[in-house]
Amino acid sequence: MKTLLSGLAIAITFFAFIPYIKSIISGHTRPHVFSWIIWGSTTLIVFFAQLQDGAGIGAWPIGVSGVITLLVAWLAYRYRADYSITRTDQIFMLMAILSLPLWYFTANPLWAVILLTFVDLLGFGPTFRKAFYLPYQENIGFFSLFALRNLLVVLALEHYSVTTTLFPAATGFACVLLIMLIVQRRYSFSR
Repeated sequence: MKTLLSGLAIAITFFAFIPYIKSIISGHTRPHVFSWIIWGSTTLIVFFAQLQDGAGIGAWPIGVSGVITLLVAWLAYRYRADYSITRTDQIFMLMAILSLPLWYFTANPLWAVILLTFVDLLGFGPTFRKAFYLPYQENIGFFSLFALRNLLVVLALEHYSVTTTLFPAATGFACVLLIMLIVQRRYSFSR
């Protein structure tokens, strides 16, 4: 059953990313480059921390997502999406980079996952800011699929601990909040 849930989560990852990537290339979606760099970096590091803590096959959708997320960051840069970088964005990136020595020196992936989850959630900041002002430049379906994907990731984990569940649960919840913001702002714009 865990293998099926993990496979379904990976399929949803591809299903979500393919139209999102097409939308970037066509110019309809303009993701914030720095958010995607932060998300890709943190997601890959969390993937390795989850593997170390025994997440097993449930971690694989996170690893696949990390690689594709870095591809989205490159596409956002390549197609001249939103790559305004604020001082806050730089601080988020620095925190993500600093999580590696924290993990190394504590020899415990939990602290890295806690810091990376925090950084990943902060990485939503530029996208939340952009969605507030330009709600039609974000894709609700994409973030909806990722909320579902993260639920499946949690269900597919072979070992449950804060290290293995915190990241997918928190990022899934952040996706739901972003969807709610986009819907509310689109409603406000349409009035």
